Amino acid sequence: MEYEILSLAIPLLTILLAIITKDVIISLLGGIFIGYLVLNGYEVSSAFFATFDGLVSLFAEGWITKTVIFMLLVGSIIRILEDSGAVERFISYLSSKATSIDSPKGAMLLAYIIGIVIFIESSITSMVAGTVAKPLCDKNSVSREKLAYICDSTSAPVCSLIPMNGWGALLLGLILTAIESHVVTGNAVELLVASIPFNFYAIFTLFIVLVVIFFDVDVGPMKRSRAVPYLQKHHEHSGELSLWQMVLPLVVMIIMVPIMLYHTGKGDILKGSGSTSVYYSVIFTLLSIYIYYIPTKIMSHKDYFISLYKGMGEMIPVTIILILALLIGSVIKELGTAAYLTKIVVGGNIPIALLPLLIFLISAVTAFSTGTSWGTFSIMMPIALALAGGMDLYIPLVIAAVISGGIFGDHSSPISDTTIISSMASGCDHIEHVRTQIPYALIGGVLASLAFLISGYLTI
Repeated sequence: MEYEILSLAIPLLTILLAIITKDVIISLLGGIFIGYLVLNGYEVSSAFFATFDGLVSLFAEGWITKTVIFMLLVGSIIRILEDSGAVERFISYLSSKATSIDSPKGAMLLAYIIGIVIFIESSITSMVAGTVAKPLCDKNSVSREKLAYICDSTSAPVCSLIPMNGWGALLLGLILTAIESHVVTGNAVELLVASIPFNFYAIFTLFIVLVVIFFDVDVGPMKRSRAVPYLQKHHEHSGELSLWQMVLPLVVMIIMVPIMLYHTGKGDILKGSGSTSVYYSVIFTLLSIYIYYIPTKIMSHKDYFISLYKGMGEMIPVTIILILALLIGSVIKELGTAAYLTKIVVGGNIPIALLPLLIFLISAVTAFSTGTSWGTFSIMMPIALALAGGMDLYIPLVIAAVISGGIFGDHSSPISDTTIISSMASGCDHIEHVRTQIPYALIGGVLASLAFLISGYLTI
C-alpha cells in the first residue's frame, strides 16, 4: 500500500512537535505512534501496542544493544572523571602551567587548543576550556564573551569531527539503522569517516575562531564586549598525577578503537564493526580507570561504582532519544517516505544537487528551534538517509549536511545546553554570549551553505 502524502506528514509532524514542545522525546514518540496509527488502519489500540512492541523488537539486533550500552558507559566515564576530581585537578594542573601566558592571543589560543584536545564530551570541553582560560583571559584583557564564543565553537564542532565519543555512538547508531533497513548501503564507520571532510560548518567554525584569535577580529556586538578585572587565584595540584588522571582514560579510549576495528575486521580496519569497537573501547577505558584509581586511592571501590551507576542514569534521556530515533527510522521506511520524497523531487523538478543544502538548512532550523543538535540528528538523519537512498545522493555528504545543520542551529540557539554551559564556564551573561556569537555563527553558516551547494553539484 502506498501512503503518499501521509508518509511525508509523519516526519514533518515530528519536526513540528519538536519545535512546539521543545521536547524531542515526546515529539519522537508522537511521530512513532501516529506512524503506526497510519500503518494499522487508524486503530488506536493496535498503534499503541505496535509502538511498544517496536521498541522491544529493536533489541533483537545485537549492534543496537551494544550501541545503547556504549552510550550508558560513556556517561559512566564522564561521571567517574568528574566525581574523582580528575577534571578539577586537570584544570588546576593546566592553570598552573599556563600562568606564564602574557598575551591575549596566547590566552585565547590556550582555550582553543584545550577545546580540540578534550573531545570526549562537548559539555566537558566547554567546562575545562572556560575554567582554565578564564583567569588568563581576564589577566590579558580578553572579554568573557569572546572566551565563551571560543569554548562554544570548539566543543560541538570538535566532537563531531573526532567522533570517538557519545556523538560517534549516536551517529553510528543512526547510520547503522539505515543500513540494516536497507535504506542505504555501505559500512557505517566508513560512511561516518567519509562525511568528516564534508562537515563544512564545523570546519569553517574552527577556522573562523583561529582568524578571530590571530587577527583580533570583532564582529557585531562583540566589538562592545569588555574584559573584567583580573583577580589572582592560586591553584593546588599534585603534579603529574593530576595530568594522568584525565589523560590515561582518553588515551586508552582512542587507542582501543582502531585496535578493535582491526580485530573485528579480521586484519582490515575499514571492515571492522563500529558498534563493537566503540563498545569494547569504553569497557577497556572503564577497566583502566579502575585499575589506576583504586590502588592509588584516587577513588574507593564503592565510590567508583556509585559514580558508574550515576553516570549511566544521567545518559538515560539521550539513550531514549537514540532508541526512539532508531524506531522512527523503521516507521519511515515502512511508510515509504523515501519513495514519495523521490517522486516529489522528480515531479517538482527540484535539482538533486540542491538537496544537501536543503537538508543542511532544515536541520539548522530544527536545531535552532529545539536547542539540541542530538535531537535534530535523531529526527533528521533517518529522513535524510531515506532521501539519499531514494535519490542516489552521495551519502557522506548528506550525513555531513545533517551534522553541520544541527551544530549551526544549536550554536545560534539561546535554549541550547552547550550555549548555556559555555556561558557558565566563561563567567559571562548567557544572552550576551548568544548575541555576540550569532554573527560568527551566521558567517560559518553562509560559508557552509555555499560549500554544500557547490558539493551538491560536484557529487551528482
